[in-house]
Amino acid sequence: MEHFFSDGIFRWSDDLYRIYGYERGDVIPSMEMALAHIEPDDRPKVQAFWERVAASGGPSSIYVSIRDRKDRQHKLLFSGDFIMEDGTPVGVWGVVVDLTQSIHSDRRQLATEAVAASARNRAVIEQAKGILMGRTGVSADEAYELMSQQSQTQNKKVYAIAHEIVKRATRQSTELTAPAGP
Repeated sequence: MEHFFSDGIFRWSDDLYRIYGYERGDVIPSMEMALAHIEPDDRPKVQAFWERVAASGGPSSIYVSIRDRKDRQHKLLFSGDFIMEDGTPVGVWGVVVDLTQSIHSDRRQLATEAVAASARNRAVIEQAKGILMGRTGVSADEAYELMSQQSQTQNKKVYAIAHEIVKRATRQSTELTAPAGP
């Protein structure tokens, strides 16, 4: 993206047009047109960013959310600085990176990892419930309630309490089945 102060015209790359949902020739890029696509909460900070870069140069960057022509949200990184000619600023150039896919991929990865961790934690909690049920004769709900009470008393997560129960039970079982020394 380039904007020269002398003519006030924005020059966009084909990729930038596509981010906004257009092809070259569909629209004439302008600050007003771009601001109309920017999420309302981001508009004041984008305007302030543009004024700062146009007045002082950069490098400077900002993250913003836009809605393209088809109302799909994009998360963008704008980075800009002066265009210099003979040591004088004559405009602003910018790079726009669409981070939407990366953010979605990261979110999917985090969600997948969270589900896997939850399943592992759930397995340990279920094992601990079984141990408590077998040793004390309580129901599954009562076993969970015992762990929950310990969790609050010790200020630890239920998973940590369950892990300790399983660890102790495993250690005791190993001690009971270990061969006696000579």
